[in-house]
Amino acid sequence: MKKLVLLGGGYGGIKVLTGLLDYQLPEDLHITVVDRNPFRSLKTEFFTIAAGTVAERDVRVDFPDDKRVQYVFRDITKIDTEKQQIIFQDPEETISYDYLVIGLGCEDNYHGTPGAEEFTESVQTFQKARNTGVAVGNLKAYGNVSIVGAGLSGIEVASEIRESRSDLNIRLLDRGATVLKAFDSKIQSYVEDWFAENNVEVIHHSNVEYVEKDGVCNNGVCFLNDVTIWTAGVRPNYLVRELPFAKDNQEKIIVNDYYQVPTNPNVYVLGDCASSYYSPSAQLAGLQGERIAEVLLSIFTGKKLKTPKEIKLKGTLGSLGKSDGFGNMMKTPFTGFLPRLAKSGVLWLSKRH
Repeated sequence: MKKLVLLGGGYGGIKVLTGLLDYQLPEDLHITVVDRNPFRSLKTEFFTIAAGTVAERDVRVDFPDDKRVQYVFRDITKIDTEKQQIIFQDPEETISYDYLVIGLGCEDNYHGTPGAEEFTESVQTFQKARNTGVAVGNLKAYGNVSIVGAGLSGIEVASEIRESRSDLNIRLLDRGATVLKAFDSKIQSYVEDWFAENNVEVIHHSNVEYVEKDGVCNNGVCFLNDVTIWTAGVRPNYLVRELPFAKDNQEKIIVNDYYQVPTNPNVYVLGDCASSYYSPSAQLAGLQGERIAEVLLSIFTGKKLKTPKEIKLKGTLGSLGKSDGFGNMMKTPFTGFLPRLAKSGVLWLSKRH
């Protein structure tokens, strides 16, 4: 019996799973999927939960119902690569593996900022996004919200909260000279104008020194605050950071062209946990998952491994509320309703698959 264990049912993990289930698999292959939730979470839409604009059910999708798959919905305690075991709080629930796919995603990187972990909300997990939504929804009129970080997550959180609550005072703390530093200048200007028109204060060249329960201190100025949301960077899941594998300077595991750990080729890593030339994204994780499924199929069926294809991303999309957005599509910047519509289409496809 060959035992394949998939850790995490996110954008990458689900592509590995469906890429395998589309084919006739050997009868001696046993597949186990381990996830903390009994449903797939569409993480790219967590900002809507944080803002309260979408029901939780709309960002959940059921896992495939297939007799060839066993699901285990638990929090993992440790990945033991020496004994090839997945360990849970109850030692009797240990799962062994012959092949392992790690797609456990990321968590907030607080960069050592005092008080940040204790006194900020987050959108990195389903539960944390839900807690953020409760905190924002319970604010009284004219409450103060600060979002730390003006990358894609920070932009979508800030704009969605504005669409949800026109009464709130929203502040976006941006470390750079402009929002979305990884995007085209046309998109940067468009988003800056959107925030100005919608009364969202953007403070550039920010340097958050510490966070308190009722405020955030930036460049010597402390702002009274009711809710502070942290979107200023991520790092791989702590279980991945603890693994005895070579990592890059972002603590991501270095993999070969087949997404295998060079010293442990039966272990595959993808998404936010794998070192890559590209910035982490749902699209990248999905493409990596498809490639890993192809590799595993070749191994399970005894076929020769094909030379891996070069990953080609189609672009990045972001939303500014429900009817406005931005994106780099096929290396061309777009703004307005078209990229927002395209993002809705991508979401529809994610739910359907």
